[in-house]
Amino acid sequence: MLASITPLGERGRGSRWAVTVSAFAVGAAGAGLVLGAGLGELGALVVPDRVGAAARLAVLAVVLLGALVLDTVPPAVPGPRRQVDPRWLDWYRGWVYGLGYGAQLGVGLGTVVTSAATYAAAAAALLSGDPRAGAIVIGGYGAVRGLTPLAAAHVRSGRQLVALHVRLERSRGAIRWAARGSLAAGLVLALVGGMS
Repeated sequence: MLASITPLGERGRGSRWAVTVSAFAVGAAGAGLVLGAGLGELGALVVPDRVGAAARLAVLAVVLLGALVLDTVPPAVPGPRRQVDPRWLDWYRGWVYGLGYGAQLGVGLGTVVTSAATYAAAAAALLSGDPRAGAIVIGGYGAVRGLTPLAAAHVRSGRQLVALHVRLERSRGAIRWAARGSLAAGLVLALVGGMS
């Protein structure tokens, strides 16, 4: 998907890259905010008030440990196997598919889940028991996802597109390790927070 929304591709479809990417970012962050607020509200309804912060952090630590194991041990992380619909590129204006793709990717659970960190973020939003905190957690996740098309901002020729694909493929391992590192850091923070 990232390689589809480039200045080269948008020019070929008669769309403006800046408009499409802006819509993508708004869709990703907005959908993340809505899902996060919903998970926080659900947490307020299903997690009893008597469950304190230390217990919630302990549960989150278990979730983070499980996510770290899932990300480290094959096979792939369980979840949806669908991608965004590539036909939208031909059917809709750039801002429409930008918004739609952004929303699907911003929630993290609507397309292929590549890291169990996605599930850990959803659990954190739920365990917060607060719509605002949930919106911050998943909204932040969505906002970061919304910025991913910026990696293709320089692509204005076929050769640059091929080079982007090569760079993305080469960075796959580093990205996996970064996700594992973020899970490990979250685990440490949850454990330290739960003990204090």
